[in-house]
Amino acid sequence: MEPRVIQASATQGVEGLSSSSKVLRNTYWLLSLTLFFSAAMTAVAISVGAQPMHWLLSLGGMFGLLFALQAMRNSVWALPLTFAFTGFMGWTMGPMLGYYLAAPGGASVVGNALFATAAVFLSLSAYVITTRKDFSFLGGFLFTGLIVALLAMIGLIFFQVPALSLALSAMLAMLAAGYILFDTSRIVHGGETNYVMATVSLYINIYMLFTNLLALFGVFSGDE
Repeated sequence: MEPRVIQASATQGVEGLSSSSKVLRNTYWLLSLTLFFSAAMTAVAISVGAQPMHWLLSLGGMFGLLFALQAMRNSVWALPLTFAFTGFMGWTMGPMLGYYLAAPGGASVVGNALFATAAVFLSLSAYVITTRKDFSFLGGFLFTGLIVALLAMIGLIFFQVPALSLALSAMLAMLAAGYILFDTSRIVHGGETNYVMATVSLYINIYMLFTNLLALFGVFSGDE
């Protein structure tokens, strides 16, 4: 009886590993496509001279699409909504990147931010995948960090303190790195079985990391 139990446990373990590997593979494939599409939308926005979107409209579009994605995560609309969301985010990034690219040395700032983002994402993801370390314990710390960051953002509305803005960008960049570890770990250990939602989570992490590294590189280069 005992050998059968051991064999059944081993079979379940292999099946679980195979399932998480499939989700991981599909996630990274879709993530690469959405990043390419988002970059294309950013390029279009820059080429047509798109103006910055009002923050209420930007937040409304982002959270509206995220809500729709969550509701349609298991339907045929999940993939179109994923591209709609990442395309929208890419478009809203266009005016910001256009501002940096128009500034002296701006291309170098953007390039450095891109390189740093890719290096951080790939190294952290590779670490989780190869070691299979469980980073689920970070969930509470990261959520608390987001609450603190939100309060800091509200503070910036009333008090324009450059040092606070710099600290906030650094904090958000570190939170994005933490969420890359956390979300990748969830995929590896079967905590997230929907590759569309896994893709969206990692995309948001990359977006947050890149935009805040861009702000930091911009400050240290003297462009801001």
